[in-house]
Amino acid sequence: MTGTDAPIIVSALFGDADFAFFNGLRQAHFPPERNVIDAHLTLFHHLPPSIVGELRHRLNLETRGVARPKARLSGVMSLGRGVAFRIESPELEAIRDALADAFSGLLTPQDRQGWRPHVTVQNKVDPAEAKRLLQKLSDEFVARPVVISGIACWYYRGGSWELISRHMFAR
Repeated sequence: MTGTDAPIIVSALFGDADFAFFNGLRQAHFPPERNVIDAHLTLFHHLPPSIVGELRHRLNLETRGVARPKARLSGVMSLGRGVAFRIESPELEAIRDALADAFSGLLTPQDRQGWRPHVTVQNKVDPAEAKRLLQKLSDEFVARPVVISGIACWYYRGGSWELISRHMFAR
């Protein structure tokens, strides 16, 4: 796929410490042969490449000079064959809702359904293995703030992601 025909993914960017926490767990528990991208919080899974200019413009409007959205790590969730952390952020959800409204006719069914913000640290493993990690992370879990430092958009290349742009919040 070239840049002009690859679908676009939109994700939130974490502060350094939170990224290190999530990505460390992903490196430790995600099957290595499937772990081709870093830990992330997806806002949209598949936007058409034809909107890249408008998307970048809207992301600039939503982030430039805007304080970071408050966010918190709120729980551990089962994915059946994996484990993820729930993220709560009404402010980030409002940004996602505004973008979803702007691009409503272009959203895939996956992006039209309700958004469940989460960070996957394990997926596509035996359910018993996932259950063990879920129990371990649940036993250790403490809710806490999470830093959302920006939003990025990426071309999806059938596994790998190619950065298009980063849009950082003000501190």
